[in-house]
Amino acid sequence: MTFAVSVGSLLQTDLVEDAVYRDDGLCVVGIFGKSATQPGPPKESLINTLADKHIFPLFGDPEDGGAADCSSQIQAFYSQENRVLYLVLSSVCDNRQLLRACESLSAGGGHSDAHEFWKGLDRQHCLHLLYLFSVCHVLLLVHPNQTFDVTYDRLFRALDALRQKALPLIRAAIKDCPVSKEWKVNCRPCPPRLLFVFQMNGALKVSANGSESGGNPDKPKKHSPRRRLQHALEDQIYRIFRKSRVLTNQSSNCLFTVPANQAFVYVIPGPDEDPVGALLGHLRANCTLRDQDANASISGPRRYQQMRRSARQSYLSGDFSGVSMGGQLVDCSLKEFLWQHVELVLTKKGFDDSVGRNPQPSHFELPTYSKWVQVASRLHQVIISNTEEEMAELAVKVQSQLKVLEGFLDADAKFSENRCQKALPLAHSAYQSNLPHNYTTTVHKNQLAQALRVYSQHARGVAFQRYALQLHEDCYKFWSNGHQLCEERSLTDQHCVHKFHLLPQPGEKSEMDRNPPILNHNSRGRSTSSCNCGRKQAPREDPFDIQAANYDFYQTLEEKCCGKLERIEFPVFQPSTPDPAPACNQAPRPPSEVSGPGEAERLKEASTAQSHTPGDNTSLSLALSLGQSTDSLGPYGDGDGTEAQVQHKRPSLVDRQPSTVEYLPGMLHSGCPKGLLPKFSSWSLVKLGPAKSYNCHTGLEHPGFLPGSSFLLPWDLVIRSRSEEEAGLPEPLDGGASSWPAPNKALVGKRGSTGGLGRSRRRDDVARVFVGFEYEDSRGRRFLSSGPDKIVKVLGPGGAKEPATRVLNTDMPLYIPSPAQGRGLKPHFAQLARLFIVVPDAPLEITINPQVQPGPPPCPVFHPEQTELVLPPDGLWVLRFPYSYVTERGPCYPPKENQPLTNYKVLRGIVRATTATPPPQ
Repeated sequence: MTFAVSVGSLLQTDLVEDAVYRDDGLCVVGIFGKSATQPGPPKESLINTLADKHIFPLFGDPEDGGAADCSSQIQAFYSQENRVLYLVLSSVCDNRQLLRACESLSAGGGHSDAHEFWKGLDRQHCLHLLYLFSVCHVLLLVHPNQTFDVTYDRLFRALDALRQKALPLIRAAIKDCPVSKEWKVNCRPCPPRLLFVFQMNGALKVSANGSESGGNPDKPKKHSPRRRLQHALEDQIYRIFRKSRVLTNQSSNCLFTVPANQAFVYVIPGPDEDPVGALLGHLRANCTLRDQDANASISGPRRYQQMRRSARQSYLSGDFSGVSMGGQLVDCSLKEFLWQHVELVLTKKGFDDSVGRNPQPSHFELPTYSKWVQVASRLHQVIISNTEEEMAELAVKVQSQLKVLEGFLDADAKFSENRCQKALPLAHSAYQSNLPHNYTTTVHKNQLAQALRVYSQHARGVAFQRYALQLHEDCYKFWSNGHQLCEERSLTDQHCVHKFHLLPQPGEKSEMDRNPPILNHNSRGRSTSSCNCGRKQAPREDPFDIQAANYDFYQTLEEKCCGKLERIEFPVFQPSTPDPAPACNQAPRPPSEVSGPGEAERLKEASTAQSHTPGDNTSLSLALSLGQSTDSLGPYGDGDGTEAQVQHKRPSLVDRQPSTVEYLPGMLHSGCPKGLLPKFSSWSLVKLGPAKSYNCHTGLEHPGFLPGSSFLLPWDLVIRSRSEEEAGLPEPLDGGASSWPAPNKALVGKRGSTGGLGRSRRRDDVARVFVGFEYEDSRGRRFLSSGPDKIVKVLGPGGAKEPATRVLNTDMPLYIPSPAQGRGLKPHFAQLARLFIVVPDAPLEITINPQVQPGPPPCPVFHPEQTELVLPPDGLWVLRFPYSYVTERGPCYPPKENQPLTNYKVLRGIVRATTATPPPQ
């Protein structure tokens, strides 16, 4: 071979040996180590010296670019005449490979990614070293300076541990090779002998005469400074390896051996600082040698300097006399240093490097080239290349053993893991501090953030992210293992106090002993509410679903109180199949369509329950029937005739025929698709009795009302008489100056003219309706409101004097602060619960159209399943509002302390009155 090739190519090529050397043994020499960072000849150039040929370039291959592979590789050169095979390992420890590795790193990679990249290169380097230690007889460790790198101690211990783990796999790979049994058992031809080659970097200066006698040149020392440095390095290396037990008494148990009676350290002299002077000195030396007698021996400093310069220029390989005239031993060359060990291999003497009282001889085998190639090919497939299918399984197993290297080589990761492991208990303590037994996701996230802050203060290094994820998992396991609070919140925005549990199925009982337990939600919140009619109060649990809030509680009180009262039933879903399904893919309206004040007008439709209305509807708005009356209805009548058009609008087909297959899972509101009805109604409309059952002097005699706050507000409406209709007078009879004069009628503005029925007025001219908006807080305290910010307060007899005009002309709030606040700082709100309407026995049609917006836009507007309800005359009617409001997106929670109450309102237009013509007599 005249050039170097990769070891893979060498093993795959059928090299034809000369017949003279075919049966001779082969010595394998491996070279590895580090190269200097400054420009200079790489360690591959040592083969040029050892083989006396120009095999490798002195300054690397100029064609090598940065795009070349940065992985480890082994190059081979076979000196057939010397029977020596050189294997040179190039890895990331060399400056060229290191530069390529740095260029291949992406700029956006993180610290952990870069660390994994370097550790991958280190693992690959270790596998190639394991290969060298398994096929070589002699190994040369090359170092770029004259100081021993103690990290090799950790590297060799890691390699020894990896070799012990992979030894059974390597035995299986070479069991069929034609080598001795000892080779198959030990997986190497012999315990390799490791030699150290250091390069002088100029830090150690040598005097001109080659002696360091402390200023006394008459007493030269026996050894040169380089020889003494070699001896000192040998002693240091041997002590380090013996202390760490890399070297033991029995060489067969060690990863490598060092000779006991031979030099195993060689220091290559550094270049002279003055190359011109060196050349001149070399020329003078040559001239001096020619002038002297050929038989005269050259000794002293001239001989030493000549050897040094010759070793630099031509890599000395000639004969030298052992001792100089001054008694100083002459230094040998690198080839002489190596060849004394190679000769022991080629002469089949082997290495006897065991020490101690009972040294055991180690095995030794000198294979031929063909046998060595068979073994080396198998090991190359298992350890490095992994290209053959039959060796793939063994190669995967060898790769799995690389984790044993982490504890030895990855000092950064080991330090990082130690730091992170110490930080984890501190983070766990920070997470568990001041924790209740059961807590919600919000508390868990807050505590986890605190734990991560504590962890980040102490954890460092590449293991930071991995242990941070472990902290996440540990905290989550602690939380979910019996400490997780039920995340369900009630319709009043109170969370369940139970730990994580399952809901019982229909007909299933609660089981606390199961894991997770089976039980219903409970927030431990209790309130007092009244029934549909308001005559009976009872405590109730905090509801978690809309049926329990708006239906089940009132159905329970129906049996005890208002079950036999007359009522107007709201339409609900009537299934036509045994398994009806809830409607899906609801398309809510845009917020601009469901939150504006004009929603009330757009939702007005014809009522389908006109059977309660006696007589014929005149279809006249209240403004047309009352003319310019401003003290009764105000803006409730717009004289533009649009109301009549709305009243005669024909219902659509979907409105008239609701679905019998799909039902509405929530409540009916402005964003729901038409044609769907819920399975139950959240509203209630009952009749307490005739109109005379309400006494305006005593008010409502229901429990829970605050003193003086149970009086309904009067609403006086002017109606037409029969004689006036026959006369065809268009002017309304509202007591104004332009009205038709009645006998004994008092003038407007005089005493007694605005307080109700005059003494001389006909009884069919004015009808009085009573209206009351009832609010109820969580403690059962009830009161009627006379305005958005005012409570009805009647101190004396005679009932409420304030008319109902104000409450009917404005948007009434859905929540107002309760007048009976508790001692706590949290305010209590009273919610609109009922609307009381006393309809007199008069030719009037009282129409109700309740529309509630329980939140700021885009909250939809809720309304009953039937709008534009006409109340029958002569009755005390009670409209019960829902306790909670729920959309398909979730519940509309009550307002918080800092939220304005004006966004929670009942839209104006809830009550409207029109005249009705009585039947002719």
